[in-house]
Amino acid sequence: MARRPTIKDIARQAGVSESAVSFALNDRPGVSQDTRARIRRVAEELGWQPNSAARALSGERSGAVGLVLARPAHTLGVESFFLQLVSGIQEVLSAARTALLFQVVEDIDAECAVYRRWWAERRVDGVLVVDPRTSDPRPALLEGLALPAVTIGEALFPDGGAGAATADPGGGPGSFQAPSHAPAPAPSAAPSASLSSVRADDAGAMAQVLEHLYGLGHRRIVHVAGLPGLAHTVRRMESLRAEAARRGLGPDQVRSVVTDYSDAEGAAATRRVLAEPDPPTALVYDNDVMAVAGSAVAAELGIPVPGRLSIVAWDDSALCRVTHPRLTALVRDTAGFGRLAAEELLAVLAGSPPGVRISERPRLEPRESTAPPAHT
Repeated sequence: MARRPTIKDIARQAGVSESAVSFALNDRPGVSQDTRARIRRVAEELGWQPNSAARALSGERSGAVGLVLARPAHTLGVESFFLQLVSGIQEVLSAARTALLFQVVEDIDAECAVYRRWWAERRVDGVLVVDPRTSDPRPALLEGLALPAVTIGEALFPDGGAGAATADPGGGPGSFQAPSHAPAPAPSAAPSASLSSVRADDAGAMAQVLEHLYGLGHRRIVHVAGLPGLAHTVRRMESLRAEAARRGLGPDQVRSVVTDYSDAEGAAATRRVLAEPDPPTALVYDNDVMAVAGSAVAAELGIPVPGRLSIVAWDDSALCRVTHPRLTALVRDTAGFGRLAAEELLAVLAGSPPGVRISERPRLEPRESTAPPAHT
């Protein structure tokens, strides 16, 4: 097995003392420029790299940032969003020679435990936090640990107070409705003065979707949403309700049902709403996988798309473009979203104050899966 080169190896080959090697590789005074250049050249030839664990123990940065996903593992393999997000994050971190430490856990408590362990072990210099909750323990925890962080898609209602979506007692399993007293969605304040955030305009995106469907003549619309505890799910549901109310449409005409983002639950929700006495004429899905599953269910039931049912996917992907008919979808730069988050975290680690970055608003791309309903 190959042995990793050490400072002693570099000193021997360069003909200098080990302390001189340490001074040169750590940019400390005590060696001449020529000696420093020779030591670095020898280190590169030997393939030497600093020991990140030792550097962390000595108080230096570890050279890594962390990302934890508390999502059902079976939903991650088929969802393109996180793959694109991570690719954008990696693009920035790789250029900065910073590693990404990635872990999937079962729930938010396990995620918090990972942060505590990483902090105690000095494994990461900071973290990227996804899926903000309507009632989220993570900002306070990270602030208490003084662990730099960037929240990706911050919570609209961080305290889970008035305005958070609530279960609709009359809607049956999986049916949710925002309370009538809840305000229309608006940009929220940063979750913590010591945490940065990257925001997405989910409310504006949902407004585009409803405007498109309403303009086609649809008056019975169901939003097949994701996990109910996530802040962006609440924002989308709130925006749907607000935009429907502006057009005089009540909760009996436009509503949301929640799922776990999987194709199985997306298909099950589709079957359930299409079996109702007054089924919707349009369905809006919170990801591409559920939209494709819903389209397959409609085909199985003999319901033509878009002849009797229009379908919109929240996230555009290759799936939306190769499905027949091609699916109307929201196009957004998800990799760019990841790049923004990584850039913000690196800026904070370099000494910049925490800030807020706004991602580009998604645009709706109408395709063959949406058309006027049959009765118009």
